[in-house]
Amino acid sequence: MVVMGHVVGPFGVSGWIKIFPYTENVDGLLGYPVWWLGTGSGDWRRHRVAASEVHGSIVVALLEQYDDRTAAMRLKGLQVGVPRSQLPVLPENGEYGYYWSDLIGLEVVNLLGEELGVVAGLLETGANDVLQVQNSKEGGSERLVPFISEIIVKVDLKARRMTVDWGMDY
Repeated sequence: MVVMGHVVGPFGVSGWIKIFPYTENVDGLLGYPVWWLGTGSGDWRRHRVAASEVHGSIVVALLEQYDDRTAAMRLKGLQVGVPRSQLPVLPENGEYGYYWSDLIGLEVVNLLGEELGVVAGLLETGANDVLQVQNSKEGGSERLVPFISEIIVKVDLKARRMTVDWGMDY
């Protein structure tokens, strides 16, 4: 399962939910008629999408069998996933052979081998994408690292590690 976003909470009183997407484009989820919701620990449940649309920087959706705010509220905090087999095939030797969701949880180290933290998310800023790197050793502090080729030296999905040209003091 590839995590494509998470449920922020209910939207209105008719069972609609708000989803914060992790997709490159806000509307990236709209093409999938079925979403899987869960906590990411193998407890995924299939949900048919009755309606969905972009609402600013979020996606709002109505899932079948959810027809009131109380039912929608129970979905808050769940991840929204799609089976990897339903996603477009990525080029193996291309510039990016991974999805953003593949980067979540990677350990981030700099060229000196210093641990900067773990990728907690990515942000689209317009100019370039930005990694949100959280460091539990520094009290959960967050470091923002530009996701550009000049900074990202290596992404090793098998080792679950990303090497960046970024100092501890930035």
